[in-house]
Amino acid sequence: MSTAKSPPLLPGASSTQTKAILGAMRAVAETGGAATKEDQVALASADQYIFGHDAPFAFAMIAPVAPAALASALAGSDLGRDALKFLTVMAFVDGSLDKAKIASVLRYASALGIAERYLDEIREAAHGRLQEVLADMTRCNMESITGRQWANGDVNKWLLPYGGAAADPALEQRFEALAQLAPDTFGHCFWAHFKESGYVFPGDAKALNAAFSVPHDSVHVLTGYDTKPRGELLASTFTAAMHPKYPMAGHVLPVIFSWHLGVQINEVARDASGALDPEEFWHAWAAGAAVTVDTFAPDWDFWSHVEVPLGALREHWSIPAAGLDATR
Repeated sequence: MSTAKSPPLLPGASSTQTKAILGAMRAVAETGGAATKEDQVALASADQYIFGHDAPFAFAMIAPVAPAALASALAGSDLGRDALKFLTVMAFVDGSLDKAKIASVLRYASALGIAERYLDEIREAAHGRLQEVLADMTRCNMESITGRQWANGDVNKWLLPYGGAAADPALEQRFEALAQLAPDTFGHCFWAHFKESGYVFPGDAKALNAAFSVPHDSVHVLTGYDTKPRGELLASTFTAAMHPKYPMAGHVLPVIFSWHLGVQINEVARDASGALDPEEFWHAWAAGAAVTVDTFAPDWDFWSHVEVPLGALREHWSIPAAGLDATR
């Protein structure tokens, strides 16, 4: 690893602790076989964006680290919870629900003495209880978005609330009016994003709930991540780091299951396989952690920013220019 130049996401991690976490990530990836090219890219990207080191990255210099050794290296710090999130992601980089890799992650959790809801989810998934897992992911996601406990209501009804007499033409027209703003404003870019994606605005009978689509699609506009499977996965990864309410159970794991493992979470959500970009995933994670805005926060007001130039908002909210999707 080279001398750190990029700001590390975990500034309190020592060189020894960094190598221990990366070593544990390698060990999870190599459970049952050699690390793939994607695994190696993921480790190099984590080293750069999470730990703040610039390339070149020497995979061979990172020795696998066992659970007890990781626990020893991280003793007295609060790095274990972050480390477990990283290890969990590594268990899914290859795009499969690998029971042996999940078991490996859970051994690290036991050694670190950490219990988390997302760890319960992957444990249940490994035991074949996928429907229960998807239901819990949905609950976590809804609680993260709504800010209140989700009492097993009809998610599809909540996501599509404007049917029949509930249509809201005035709200739809308010969004349509964003077209009249200057082309460089956040509001006009939001309008253009919907038009380019073929979406209908909240208020239309077929539209998604504004409580979800406005903060979520604002992330797409602010970051430049598109709405293809890869872009959706990156946008939700960014969101998990920006809005830390059930980041793994409600955001990261659901999109990995939806867009990388090809598992449909609910009737409204789509699914695909192989969409996890092993380099840009960690880039999105670090970018989300760096921002000074949370579009899902209860007090965030979309309408108060629509006339501001998009570039000015990105600068004001510390959305790294280098973190924007180069494909947009």
